[in-house]
Parts: sequence; structure tokens; C-alpha cells
Amino acid sequence: MQRHFITYKSLTMNEKNKIDNHNQTSSNRFKDKVAVVTGGASGIGRAIVEEFCKEGGKVVFTDINSIGQTIQENDAELGYNTMFIQGDMAKKSFCVDCVKKAVSSFGAINYLVNNAFSFVAAGLDADDEQWMRSFKVGPLAYATMVQEALPYMKKAGGGAVVNISSISAHIAQKDRWTYNASKGAVNQLTKCQALDLAPYNIRVNSVDPGWIWTNETKKAAELDGGGPEKWDPIWGRFHMLRRLGRAVEVARPTLFLLSDDASFITGTNLLVDGGYLAMGPEGLGEKTINAGSE
Repeated sequence: MQRHFITYKSLTMNEKNKIDNHNQTSSNRFKDKVAVVTGGASGIGRAIVEEFCKEGGKVVFTDINSIGQTIQENDAELGYNTMFIQGDMAKKSFCVDCVKKAVSSFGAINYLVNNAFSFVAAGLDADDEQWMRSFKVGPLAYATMVQEALPYMKKAGGGAVVNISSISAHIAQKDRWTYNASKGAVNQLTKCQALDLAPYNIRVNSVDPGWIWTNETKKAAELDGGGPEKWDPIWGRFHMLRRLGRAVEVARPTLFLLSDDASFITGTNLLVDGGYLAMGPEGLGEKTINAGSE
């Protein structure tokens, strides 16, 4: 039996528009609200910043690369109210400074998205420096940002935090001790934060993306040539939806968790993985023969 492969290229124009039409917003859920988004100059973080701004919010975003300054200027031309702060999330002093600058510039913090992460993938040969880098930029920075933002979120009457994690938090992957262990720590941290911040009307949830077209996947694709048209059907075999996700498809569920639409959701991990973790070892079933199959 021939199986039809769904790739991004094969989607109808209407289906693509649902993913790509960044100018379409459903409401002003975040009008005059302030969010801090770490790692907001590219990939998933950038999509979160853009979507939040389109719904009337103000964003302070960080990145280790100076390109964020140019992005902030572009944001202004689009009418987005953003402020960029360059620095390394591994440094506690930067985390503290980031929160202070956000409050001094915009007067409050209502939401926090911990997104910046160091893609340190090492296994048997992992050294102390790699372990420390992975955890400092990851769960330790996530914890520090919540600690520093908490007084201002309490003053605002509550809010929400979303920690961006990964499907890697749930599974074994070859030569990726550092990354997977630190992502796993993020998921456990999220539950503890949710419990401790609940009395202050602050919800904390995590999002686990599957394979998403970001700079990291683009780099991997370029090693062997080609872009989404080539790699969607190849890497798409890991996902029920048979393609990789787009950054905006992670941003919008993240905004849902930040919004009042998710007012009774906390301590939860939302899988945004195209069915990746729901599949078993039979994969898409293309080579599976079951009793009674024709």
C-alpha cells in the first residue's frame, strides 16, 4: 500500500498560511504587558518575541550575539516595542542585570520565557567545562531568572513563566549526555517552580519542541546540502506529521500557556513535537505487517 508523505512543500496554500502568516493575530491578549524572552534573537525565541508583540505586548529579549541590536531596530520599524540586551545567560550577574533593565525600561514584568540554551552535545567524552556550560546556560539560568523576576511579577499581581525544554528531555540519544540531562532537569525544575510560585498567582509550564527548522537544523542540513524541501520528508519520518515544525508553531502554544486562556494550567509539560514522542519503534508503520493486513 502506497503511503502519502506530507511535507511542507506539499501542504496546500491555506495550510501554509496557517503556519506562515505571522501578521494574523486573534486578539490583543498581551496589550501593554511586558515579557522577558531569553535567546530572543533567532529561532524559537525570535518567533515568540514577534508573536507577543503582534498581540500588543512589550518584550525585553536577550542573546549572546550582537545581531540582536539590528533586530531591535527592525522591530521598531515594524511597530514592535522591544529592547535588546546582549550577554551570556551563564553569568548570574547578567541575569540580574537583565531583569533590572527590563523593569527600569518598561516598569514591570508580567511574563518570562526561558528559552536560551547552550547546545552542548557530548557523551562519554564530556568534560567538566561542557557539563557546566550546559547546566549554567540551561536550568541554572532558568532558575536564576525566575528568582530575580519573582518580586516584580508578584508586584504585578501574578503572571506566567514558560521554560522551553525539548523532546530530548524524555529519550536517550547517542552522544548527548550533557544536552539531554540538562533538558531533563528543566522539566523537573518546572514542576518545582510551579508548586512554589502558585501562591503568588504565577503559573509555570514547559514546552517540549520536536525537530524544528532553526539555525541548528539548518546547519546540519547544509552539511549534506539542501533545505526543507529535501530534509522535511527525511527527518519528517521521526514525526507523525511527517515534517519538521516551524518556530512559529512553537511560539503560539507558548503564548497560549502565558495567556489567561491557560489560567488553570500549571506544572504541565506541553509537547509540541508533531507526534514524535507518541510513536513507538514501528515508526510510521510503513514496513509493519499486522495480522489481518492486506
